[in-house]
Amino acid sequence: MIRSILQSGRRRLADRAGGHASAPTEAGASLPWLDPPAGPWPVERAYHYCEEFARAHHENFPVASRFVPAALRPHVVALYAFARAADDFADEPQYHGHRSQALDAWQEELHLCFHGEPRHPVFVALHDTIEKCCLTLPPFEDLLSAFRADLEVTRYATFTSLRAYTARSAEPVGRLLLGLFGYRNPEFVRFADEISTAVQLTNYWQDVASDAARDHIYIPGEDLHFFGVSEADIKALRIAAPIRDLMRFEVARTRALFERGRPLLGKLGHDLKFELALIWLAGMAILDKIEEADFDVFTHRPVIGKRDKAKILARAAKRWAARLDLSALRRLWP
Repeated sequence: MIRSILQSGRRRLADRAGGHASAPTEAGASLPWLDPPAGPWPVERAYHYCEEFARAHHENFPVASRFVPAALRPHVVALYAFARAADDFADEPQYHGHRSQALDAWQEELHLCFHGEPRHPVFVALHDTIEKCCLTLPPFEDLLSAFRADLEVTRYATFTSLRAYTARSAEPVGRLLLGLFGYRNPEFVRFADEISTAVQLTNYWQDVASDAARDHIYIPGEDLHFFGVSEADIKALRIAAPIRDLMRFEVARTRALFERGRPLLGKLGHDLKFELALIWLAGMAILDKIEEADFDVFTHRPVIGKRDKAKILARAAKRWAARLDLSALRRLWP
């Protein structure tokens, strides 16, 4: 779910990266996270760099929480650093004018990584993860192709075309996580695809206003037409009955995707079940917040607060945890 949760947190990046997220990087300046400090980068230091990167981002959804087995936690963080950095390159203001350059560099680093010649610390850690967990190249390539598409494609005419995009932008992450935890069952992949897509769609619905501000509208054109909503209506950021009806429909469809993927939670072992349950419940909680706001996605962006996290943890513990680390429960997730 890592790529799927990327859209939810942008607030702390600039402080950790040494700049302001609202300002593009000047020509000739180093690019945050793309240009790391000087090496050497032994594996342990590279994983520490990925952890610092993860802490520099705030997410609505858990990223390698304390409920992930300790031996696997660094690998989850390495996957997150790879995907989130690429997402930042495609989306964050400080990379304006350098987006293609940054993604090209990330693509080159990925290929060097799979040839056993990683240079960047994220890829030093990722190479170790790939080797130990037997991960393959195609899901990583799919993710980068989706980030590139986001630079050019700003509208989707149909839900089918949007699903074709999420097949590259969301589904690979669920598949990578299954592979990382050693799950290869094709039935599991099908369920993970539904949850991954549901989480990403949830991010889109909570970010309708901010996406419209950067001229991205992920609501399918056929849905806008059916509910009598124009792009101008979305960009005006004024709630009206047709927009409420439209968002009610999108939320309901996204809930259905969550439910279609839900059987996966009953099939996984304890190594991944609880973490995935947190992600599933957090996604549903965001949809609940949109509904509680009467589907007004313009006035307030729904987020998961500390009290919400406590409720989510309690629900996950009640339904899916076979045993609990109470100290981890008190810490919630990072």
